[in-house]
Amino acid sequence: MEAAPQDCPGLNTADSGKAAACQGCPNQTLCAAGQPLPQSSTATEVALKLAQVQHVILVLSGKGGVGKSTIAAQLAFALSRDESANIGLLDIDICGPSQVQMMGVNGQEVHSSASGWSPVYSEARPNLGVMSIGFMLGSKNDAVIWRGPRKNGLIKQFLTDVDWGNLNYLVIDCPPGTSDEHLSIVEYLGQANLMGALIVTTPQEVALLDVRKEISFCRKTGVKVLGIVENMSYFMCPHCQCQSTIFPASTGGAAGLKAEMGVDLVARIPLDPQVAQASEAGVPVQAPYYDSLAAFIRTEATRSQD
Repeated sequence: MEAAPQDCPGLNTADSGKAAACQGCPNQTLCAAGQPLPQSSTATEVALKLAQVQHVILVLSGKGGVGKSTIAAQLAFALSRDESANIGLLDIDICGPSQVQMMGVNGQEVHSSASGWSPVYSEARPNLGVMSIGFMLGSKNDAVIWRGPRKNGLIKQFLTDVDWGNLNYLVIDCPPGTSDEHLSIVEYLGQANLMGALIVTTPQEVALLDVRKEISFCRKTGVKVLGIVENMSYFMCPHCQCQSTIFPASTGGAAGLKAEMGVDLVARIPLDPQVAQASEAGVPVQAPYYDSLAAFIRTEATRSQD
């Protein structure tokens, strides 16, 4: 399947196959006729490889620096508190991988076997496997200077060449934006058990501007928006317990976006020094808001099976 053009109106709309963005798109005739787009052979290959992965969750953000990777890491840690569950964390932020640090697996190597690459397992949670390009760099200071096709090729390898095994949840930490990597991951997961996407933001309008685009991207590509996570919602002083606003929600923050775009606000997470310290040390943070986020994901997973 060819990647959708920018500003694609999506399937089953009045502008399907007729909008200016549709001109030159190889799927224009199919869209105009209301026919489903053909699935790529890669999507079939990925679906077979991930057949034992019950739920795939994308963690997205429109803008960098809002704590998307922190949310992905701590969500994976929280889900893995159930020792009977198997969790995977895939970092597809090729140019800015951070999960090696956040999972506390610096200096580890990816091992290859007849069944493929083996994920690296967290020392804090032996039932939590991690895969990232960060394991493949000669130095943590090395820059990844790749064009889109090479990045997309590695993402495909992460899905088809990694021996993920039997997982209850695979959490995918995506780069910010709505570009090549996002189109590729959605295409590759077209036949897999993609549960949906969590979208991470901070309260200020400059972050929400890009979150609106991320929600639009999900709707146009058929990805269910599980909800919005508002990170750094407020600061709670550890000494006096006084709550302070660091990033003013001038347009209503994520709560305003919920009313505006009809998406659920599933968690408000404070600006907490313990979270930064845990991320630096690569350990789970003992905070109830991540447990509640994991509980929400489990509830959604149960609903999807009913």
